[in-house]
Amino acid sequence: MNRQVRARLASDASLLVIAAAFAVPLIWLVLASVDTSADLRVRMPSSLTTDNFSAVLTDEITFTPMLNSLLLCGSATLLTVVCAALAAYPLSRYKSRFNRPYLLTILFTTCLPITAIMVPVYGLFVQVNLVDTMYGTALFLATSQLPFSIWLMKNFMDGVPTVLEEAAWMDGASNFQALTRVVLPLMGPGLTVVTIYTFIHLWGNFFVPYMLLLTPEQLPASVSIFNFFGNYGSVIYGQLAAFSILYSAPVLVLYILISRRLGGGFALGGAVKG
Repeated sequence: MNRQVRARLASDASLLVIAAAFAVPLIWLVLASVDTSADLRVRMPSSLTTDNFSAVLTDEITFTPMLNSLLLCGSATLLTVVCAALAAYPLSRYKSRFNRPYLLTILFTTCLPITAIMVPVYGLFVQVNLVDTMYGTALFLATSQLPFSIWLMKNFMDGVPTVLEEAAWMDGASNFQALTRVVLPLMGPGLTVVTIYTFIHLWGNFFVPYMLLLTPEQLPASVSIFNFFGNYGSVIYGQLAAFSILYSAPVLVLYILISRRLGGGFALGGAVKG
């Protein structure tokens, strides 16, 4: 074999190893969810069963935590997208010497680990009586995702030509009307990306609700997954796999429902001619 063939085979082997690293945990998840004697080994179950799903499909284990997660992450995502759009609009449309330093400051805040600011945040929440409240936790979750969402939203908003807003202003529209009726409808793929990114990150957030929510009835599914970890390192792997599949379902459904919008661009080439 010549050098080019060896390089191609090496790259193909590397890609297969990477693909296996992603595929094996998913295969284990599916197989363990239908195996009552599941462990950490990837193996075919001796007999397929739905006992693991039946065990976790209860109000205490799945339905109530899932509802809490939907309320918590849905409200935080909505608040994040709305605030990001309102913050990104002036940064995209009005030029100032402070724009770049401000954007770099926003980007820097995304590098701060959540564990580094959790102690002062918890102290502040205790003083203002927001600990163990769903709306307080949703507010902090939205705040933690807002900097990068603003950055993303601003980049997508830059792709909408300003002449379309100027035409709306000529017809008597205000800045807010131009944003809501012209800019945001034309950047649908951008809104979709920001929404999916925000919701996925909030859906998998464990540390914030674990610290700020104390009542067991208010805990989201990302925290209630602790139910499957017992003392002395014992884990109910079958039920854990079944719950993990159910826990991943809302994110997959959200992506499937709005993925068709991701394939489209702004398609504004002909809108600014003439």
